[in-house]
Amino acid sequence: MLNTVYRLVAPRRFEVEFNDINLHAGQVVVRPTHLSICHADQRYYQGLRPAEVMKSKLPMALIHEGIGEVVYDSDGNFQCGDSVIMIPNTPVEQDDVIAENYLRSSRFRASGFDGFMQEHVALAPDRVVPLDPSIDKIVAAFTELVSVSVHALRRFDAIAHSRRNIVGIWGDGNLGYITAIFFKAMFPDTKLYIFGVDQEKLSQFSFADETFSVMDIPSGLLIDHAFECVGGEASQKAISQIIDHIQPEGTISILGVSEYPVPINTRMVLEKGLRIFGSSRSGREDFLKTVALYKEHPEIIGYLSNIVGAQIEVRTIADMNRAFEMDIHKSIGKTIMIWNK
Repeated sequence: MLNTVYRLVAPRRFEVEFNDINLHAGQVVVRPTHLSICHADQRYYQGLRPAEVMKSKLPMALIHEGIGEVVYDSDGNFQCGDSVIMIPNTPVEQDDVIAENYLRSSRFRASGFDGFMQEHVALAPDRVVPLDPSIDKIVAAFTELVSVSVHALRRFDAIAHSRRNIVGIWGDGNLGYITAIFFKAMFPDTKLYIFGVDQEKLSQFSFADETFSVMDIPSGLLIDHAFECVGGEASQKAISQIIDHIQPEGTISILGVSEYPVPINTRMVLEKGLRIFGSSRSGREDFLKTVALYKEHPEIIGYLSNIVGAQIEVRTIADMNRAFEMDIHKSIGKTIMIWNK
């Protein structure tokens, strides 16, 4: 089966290439319908990764957040037209201790091999998760990002001690917002405090118990555990504030991505006996948990719809460039490409 792939070959330049999909390889062939642009995609699109990284990765199809419709399944587990979520993490081995998203051998779409900017995508059966027709497809498009938060929350539940009276989330952007939504769904009896820099964004956290500007945190405020969802250069200040305001033996979950090493006050980490763990990407079990939470808590979809930004119908390469350029200039929200290739 001849397939069309839209690969980034240089910053801001997509080109059409072709490959062949083997219909007898036991894979599920999916036609993407809704794709969501991520910060990682933008770093490639704008050429913001180091030159040696760009040289080693390109040409490559971008996008690792998306859903689609099944067009072929040789095993018959899916019917033609079924809506599904595509999982970008692609393990090649199984480990009894290390999760699939942390195995160094695992491959990840749009980071080393082609992502979802294709006419059709061939995936192993376990890389496809059914999507209930009742779920808004625009919101479902960024389920991969949501699943990263769910993954971190599942790890928090396994690692953090049982005193969970108050938990803080630093970060008022998309990641902080999503993590907060699912925290309240998974831990409804815990008070949730949000710490951010933008009062307008903080006002969106109506479901949280309290919100605070990071410039005006009460000196005596204490939390039991914390999530850092800031990333970049600001993550240093966020982690420093968390260490100042967290109770002894609390747990700090790091989700924000930084391109450079971040200094941490290890003296106070030692004095307070803190636990710090990082979370990145997600696996099949996290996607299944996310979809289950969509169904158990229908209000989640409404909250997530608040961070949907531009919705752009994509038919041509010019449309692809327009979508990425619009995404660069957005103030908040996820840019969704309605993929009509």
